Amino acid sequence: MNRKLLFITAAISLFALTGLAFSNLSPTSGANPIGIECVNGGVVDKAPGESFTVRITFKNTGQTVGHWSVNIAFEGEEWSWSGTAQNLTLKPCHKKTLTWCGTVPEDAQVDSVARLIVYFNGEFVRLDWWIHVVEAAELSIVSSSVE
Repeated sequence: MNRKLLFITAAISLFALTGLAFSNLSPTSGANPIGIECVNGGVVDKAPGESFTVRITFKNTGQTVGHWSVNIAFEGEEWSWSGTAQNLTLKPCHKKTLTWCGTVPEDAQVDSVARLIVYFNGEFVRLDWWIHVVEAAELSIVSSSVE
């Protein structure tokens, strides 16, 4: 009898923990049913002063029309950049892609990185996109001679 009770308790605990783990995989919480479609991710090399474009597709995963103020930023230990907030209104199950254009700061330290963060209605989501600052100057040998 004790084995059966122990087995049932373990099964219920495992079920509860699995449900909790899967609920934490969502990039949003209940108050703001907005989903962010982030295909891939990775590191993009950019030189100081070089421009970049960020496109993010959002989806209203709720059951009513939703309104959000959305902004992005690249944040790192050495440099950061912030976009301009955009208002987003979506009907249930509808999607929309927002675009931001920016420039890596001129004083961004070479070999530094910053991560893409999405802000909306007091919440944030860290996406798996990074900008890696590379040297803007490149040396090429134009000619040489030996006499």
